[in-house]
Amino acid sequence: MTSSLPEAPDERLPSRVLGLDVGSKTIGMAVSDPLGITAQGVKTVRRQNKRRDFAQLEEVIRQYEVAEIVVGLPLRMSGAEGTQAEKMQRFAEELRQRFRLPVHLWDERLSSAQANRVLRDSEMSIRRRGEVVDQLAAVLILQGWMDRQAQG
Repeated sequence: MTSSLPEAPDERLPSRVLGLDVGSKTIGMAVSDPLGITAQGVKTVRRQNKRRDFAQLEEVIRQYEVAEIVVGLPLRMSGAEGTQAEKMQRFAEELRQRFRLPVHLWDERLSSAQANRVLRDSEMSIRRRGEVVDQLAAVLILQGWMDRQAQG
């Protein structure tokens, strides 16, 4: 005789979200904390080719147990989509196909400018600012998306 006990609830922590600031030369990355409240920069990938870029993304997705991805969408100041936005739409679709994860696009119009402003106001050297600006832009993209999700 087998007993039919109820299944144990899933006790894993909520999963993380990966934020990406994708440029032609680099990809800035940030991940959420497990509760989805704050974003922290993790690294910036110097782009080489599609295979290596995706391999590095896969490494971060595995390491942080990412369940969703947010990609910055570079809209024109008017809100219209241009060539860069179309490239990000295609990139987001490649991410969906390759990693089988939900991929969200988030308006990044002011994230790089804001990142540069924050870094300019810091005591950081110009060289160091150049190394972290993409990472900070990814943090701002992810944090903006998470804040909007929290608002409902």
